[in-house]
Amino acid sequence: MVVLATKCYVGGAARERAMDSLHSLIEEAIGQLEVDYDVGLRDDDFPSVTVTGPDAAAARNLLREQWGAITPHFEAGETYVGTLAGWDEDGFHLDAGREVLVPTGELGLGPGSAEQVRTRFGLVQHVPLRFEYGDPPRLSADERDRLFEWTRGLGRVNVNSATRSEVRATLNRAGHANDIVTIERLGLLEQSIVCREGTDPPGLLASVGEYLQAELLCVVP
Repeated sequence: MVVLATKCYVGGAARERAMDSLHSLIEEAIGQLEVDYDVGLRDDDFPSVTVTGPDAAAARNLLREQWGAITPHFEAGETYVGTLAGWDEDGFHLDAGREVLVPTGELGLGPGSAEQVRTRFGLVQHVPLRFEYGDPPRLSADERDRLFEWTRGLGRVNVNSATRSEVRATLNRAGHANDIVTIERLGLLEQSIVCREGTDPPGLLASVGEYLQAELLCVVP
């Protein structure tokens, strides 16, 4: 079984849509392999995928590579994935199956409080983040590089509580389909709208915000 390092924290019909989306993504990833699989949802909102069949090991590896995996054991120096559960004067609180505190001084994302850092980099709640386990834990080098690249590239609007297809439909409804390059999937319900050159991220946020019951944050180069 693989416990995916992304959360399905919405309820009602939105949860059903999110799980339908996850089923489609899993089928796309491992559907060509000789496996049977079953998708469940743990009490802590992390999805689990039970895989059987001749290609089960390969399928589990593909899922871990695509989503990251929640594991009960951490080893110093190894990299894991946790979702951003909260932030305060101490740092980022990640949910990796258990709470992991990445102190503000170990974020490696420049000056400021944890709140200022997360706003500057558009880190909406529940977004998956890779960290290196240790004493203390720190954001992984690859994660820091990815986030710094966001601030050097095209502008972004990051969104939570919505699937990729829901975000795309919202952009179409608001008349902004031609103002973006793509929508990057950060997690099951966390997306990053990459703005086309000349598109103002705060303006895009203001325009689409009325259509989405979600947290939206800009990344402005």
